[in-house]
Amino acid sequence: MTPFERRHEPRSWFHGRLNLEQQKKRAKALLGALRAGDPAGQERFVKSHPEADRRTAHSAKLADAQLVIARENGFSSWPRMKAHIEKLTLAHRAIQAGRPVMPDTADTCHIRCGSDIAHGLKLAGFAGSFIEFSDPFCQGPLCDVPLPEFIELRADFISRAYGEPKPRTLTELRSQYRMLGQLGDYERIVLWFEHDSYDQLILAFLLAHFHTHGVQAPVDLICVDHVPGVPHFQGLGQLSPELLLWLWDNARRPVTAAHLNIGRAIWSRLLSRAPSELTALGQIPAEPLAFAARALSRHLQELPQAENELSLTQSLILGIARDSGPVQMGQVFGKLMREWEPLPFLGDLMFYYVLRDLNNCRAPLFTVTAPSQDTPWPAREIEITPRGAAILDGDKRYLGDYLGERWVGNIRISATDAVPHWHDEGGQVIVS
Repeated sequence: MTPFERRHEPRSWFHGRLNLEQQKKRAKALLGALRAGDPAGQERFVKSHPEADRRTAHSAKLADAQLVIARENGFSSWPRMKAHIEKLTLAHRAIQAGRPVMPDTADTCHIRCGSDIAHGLKLAGFAGSFIEFSDPFCQGPLCDVPLPEFIELRADFISRAYGEPKPRTLTELRSQYRMLGQLGDYERIVLWFEHDSYDQLILAFLLAHFHTHGVQAPVDLICVDHVPGVPHFQGLGQLSPELLLWLWDNARRPVTAAHLNIGRAIWSRLLSRAPSELTALGQIPAEPLAFAARALSRHLQELPQAENELSLTQSLILGIARDSGPVQMGQVFGKLMREWEPLPFLGDLMFYYVLRDLNNCRAPLFTVTAPSQDTPWPAREIEITPRGAAILDGDKRYLGDYLGERWVGNIRISATDAVPHWHDEGGQVIVS
C-alpha cells in the first residue's frame, strides 16, 4: 500500500447502516429511563427535544423519545429517519442480490483524493471510471514552478517523508497528474471530497486546474462534513455503498464558474509567501465552498505558533505525550485523531513523518524506547523530556534547536529562515 493510499483507505468506523428495529428499542429504552428519573436520559431529552420545557418525565410519550433518537442520529423527525432507513434497506438488498440501480453511465469519471470509496462505488452500481488524485498538499512544498519541476519536488518530499522509493513515487505522481489531462473523453466528472485540509487543498487544486485548462464535461461536487445516521463522521471511506448512493442523490451539486474562481484564488494563495495572502486563506467566503475557510485556517495553524514556534500538530503531540506519560506512538495517533485534533486530516504515515521531524533537533523533545530495533513504530513508546515540556509551555523556543526543514505551502520553515508565524488572536500570519 503506497502513501497515496494510506491516507484514504477504507475506514472501520460505523458505516451508517441504521437498523430500524434497533432504533425502536433505543426509543423505548429512553422512554423508560425518563420515567425512571434517570439523569442521563433527562439530559439527552433536554438536549434534543425542541419542546423539552413543556414535557415532564411522566407526560413524555414514545413519540417524544423517538424524536430524540431521530435527532441524535441527525434527522429532523422520526418519520424522516424511518424513510431514510427504509430507502437504504431497499438499496442494500438490491446490492446484496447483485441488482443495484445504476446511478451513472460508463462515460462518467469519479475523482477522489484516495482509493477508499472505489470498491464501494462498484458495489453500489456505479459504472463510471475512478481516478485517484492524492498528492498530499497539506504537507511538503507547494512552490510556484512549472509542473514537471513541481511534480519532481513533490515526489522528492513524499519519498523522503513516507519512506517510498523515489522512482516509484515519481512514476505514480506523474500518472496521477497525466490523468487530469485526459478527462476530455468523459461526459460527466464527479468530485468526491470531505471537509478537512487534506481534501480541501486537493479540491482547490483541481478547481484551479479546471479553471486554467478548461473542462468540457459538466462537473459535479459531492463534499460533506457529516452524513445523517453516521455519528462521529470521519470520512467517505467509512460509508456503506448504499450511503454513497444517498450522497449521489442528496449531496451532489453542479460546479459553477464561482467554484472555479474560488479554487483558483485559494491555490494562488497557497503558493504565496506574502503574509496578507496567507491570512486571506482563512477568510474565504462560505459560498460556494462551505468547508474551505475552516480547513485552510487549520492548514495555516501548521505554521509556527507565536507562543512556542511549534505547529498545532506538534503542540498536540507533545501535549498527549505529557498527559499520558510514557505512551505508544500508535496510541498518540489514536488520541490525536479521536480526541485532540479539531479537524483530523492526517494519515498514519503522515503522522509518523511529523513525529520524526518534531524530534529532529539539538536536544530531544521526547525519548523513544522499543523492545527491539524491529518493533513497528506504533508499538514504540515516547516520553516527553523536560526540554519538550519547556517548549510546549512557551518557556523556550523551538526553532533555534530545530535541525531540519519542513514546509507549509510555499513557506520553508527552518532555524535559518525568516519564518511567518500564526497568531491565534485575530487569525493572522505575521513575519516575526
